Amino acid sequence: MPRRPEVPAYRPDLYSPQAILDPYPHYARLRELGPVVWLPRHKVYALPRYAECKAVLRDEETFGSGDGVALNPFANRLSRGTTLNSDGEDHARRRALVAHRLTPRALRTMTDVVERRAAEIVDAALARRGVDGVEVAAALPAAVVPDLVGWPAEGREHLLRWGAATFDVLGPLNGRAVKAVPGGLEMMRFAHDVAKRRNVLPGSMGDDLLRAADAGKLAHAECPALMIDYLAPSLDTTLSAIASALHLFATHPGQWRLLKQDPGLIPDAVNEVVRFFSPLRAFSREVTRRTEVAGAALPAGARVLVLYASANRDALEWDDPDTFDIRRNAARQLGFGHGTHGCAGQGLARLETQAMLHALVARVDRIEPAGPPEWARNNIIHRLGRLPLDLVPA
Repeated sequence: MPRRPEVPAYRPDLYSPQAILDPYPHYARLRELGPVVWLPRHKVYALPRYAECKAVLRDEETFGSGDGVALNPFANRLSRGTTLNSDGEDHARRRALVAHRLTPRALRTMTDVVERRAAEIVDAALARRGVDGVEVAAALPAAVVPDLVGWPAEGREHLLRWGAATFDVLGPLNGRAVKAVPGGLEMMRFAHDVAKRRNVLPGSMGDDLLRAADAGKLAHAECPALMIDYLAPSLDTTLSAIASALHLFATHPGQWRLLKQDPGLIPDAVNEVVRFFSPLRAFSREVTRRTEVAGAALPAGARVLVLYASANRDALEWDDPDTFDIRRNAARQLGFGHGTHGCAGQGLARLETQAMLHALVARVDRIEPAGPPEWARNNIIHRLGRLPLDLVPA
């Protein structure tokens, strides 16, 4: 689809290995170009600023997800039958089947278990002192999320690899996406086998889905995709948030001292971590009818790229956006999405991240870098791949 003449173009590849590792200079240049920018390499209109991203996420009738949110048609076909890839009543029906598991009231019943497990993870890390912060960050979601979804003990050792592959496939059809396809298909095949054998954990989300299918509320064939729909994002976004928090507090000791002095800042700190290092880089939406965004005319059938991570660094919305400050009111950050398609598991992600920070504040005097961090390479998820730390006991 050709570019509208009033829209500036940006030719560098946002999904090159270098841009994945350090995307923020690209986001800054995009925001300077304007509220809507054409990416000729991917034939998509990018939205780098906060106001336009939020407005598009609120308008699912004009900017649809029903034909997928990936930047390639293969992934959009593969993700049919999920809440991510649906709109309107279809989306509401699927989301309602598991929403009761993720309400604030339901999550409160999990709080004691999550906080106890977080304390155990931090105690074990302190016993070693020198740790990989990514392994520490992964331990809590890997213990909590599969049980909630009902994933059997078999196959859990592959979940982080499968989840990363599932996100990688949702980018453009580049080398990373192609290499990730086998991992995504492995996860789907395993989920189909779990649903077929009905070996989900009793009383879990997966058990709810199978019972709903038995009652005719959805097709049995929808169950595997819906299980993955909640499993993969809840693992990766939470791992990203917790690892980013460890990295930021290790490199901003003044902010760590503030948090220790006032643990009541922990909810604000989680929002600021997610704003500063957004777990989700971007998803696309399809323009369902001719419309305008910030004065730019967009034809029906075009795709817009909602750059969550760029919006969260927009100086038109945030004061001093490239500074990490847990005293900031960042509740309106878009790191978990927004609107109808906002991350359904964000309440659980917040619960787990807050639990880890509470456990760390109570037990750790200092978090110190013990080597250079390494960022993982993924088309969609922005997270650390390795994070050497020394945890100094309180």
